[in-house]
Amino acid sequence: MIRKIFISIGILLGIGIIGVIVWWTVLLSAFGVFDKDYSVSELKNNFYSREVEIRELKRYYNSIVSPNKFIEIEFENNWKLTRFGIIDYNSKTKVLDSDSVVKGLYTFLDWDIAIKTDKMDSLLNTIGWTEYNLTEIKKKLDNANCIGIESGEPTTIHFKRSGMGMYSFVVFDKSIPDSLKNQYNYSCRYILAGEKLVLEYGGGAVGTQCFYNLK
Repeated sequence: MIRKIFISIGILLGIGIIGVIVWWTVLLSAFGVFDKDYSVSELKNNFYSREVEIRELKRYYNSIVSPNKFIEIEFENNWKLTRFGIIDYNSKTKVLDSDSVVKGLYTFLDWDIAIKTDKMDSLLNTIGWTEYNLTEIKKKLDNANCIGIESGEPTTIHFKRSGMGMYSFVVFDKSIPDSLKNQYNYSCRYILAGEKLVLEYGGGAVGTQCFYNLK
C-alpha cells in the first residue's frame, strides 16, 4: 500500500515537472528565444541573390504610398498583419488607437490585425489602398524572402525577426553619400554592406541593439 502511494506521488511529481518544462518552453518560444539568429553573411547573401525582387518591392511600395504619408507594414501570413503603422505628415493631431494610447507621431499604429475585416477596409480606404494592394505587397515580400517594409528613401525592408529583434535592409536608390556613411558607421546597429545597402539590426524593447555575428 505504501509502495503504491510513493509510486503515485512519483508519477504526480513527474507530471508536474513535465508541465513546468512545457510551460517554460512555450513561454520562451513566445519571446523568440529559440528563433534563428542571422549573420551578416546570410543577410548579404539573401539581399544580393534577390536584389531584383527587393528593388521591385521597393519600387512598387513607394509608388502606392502618398508623398505626405509614411506607412509601415509587416505580415504574419496571408490573412494577418503583425504590425501596421501610418504617419500623416499633414496631420498635427496625435490620434489614439483602439487602446486609447498615444502612439507618438503615428496617426495609426496597431498589431495583429486580420486582413479581411471591416476595420482593415476602413484603414485601407484612408490611404487609398485596396485589398489588391495588400495582396501585391505580400506577393512581392515573399518573392524577396522578406516580411515587412517601411516607405521612404532610403526604404527599410524587414528581412526576418529573431525574438523581439528585427533584421532589415536599408535600401538606397543612389550611392550612399559620405556624410551618411559616417552616420551608419557610428552605430553597431548598422553595417555598411554596399554602395546602396546598409544592414540593420534592432533588438526591440529588450536585448542587445547590435549585430553580434559579423561573419
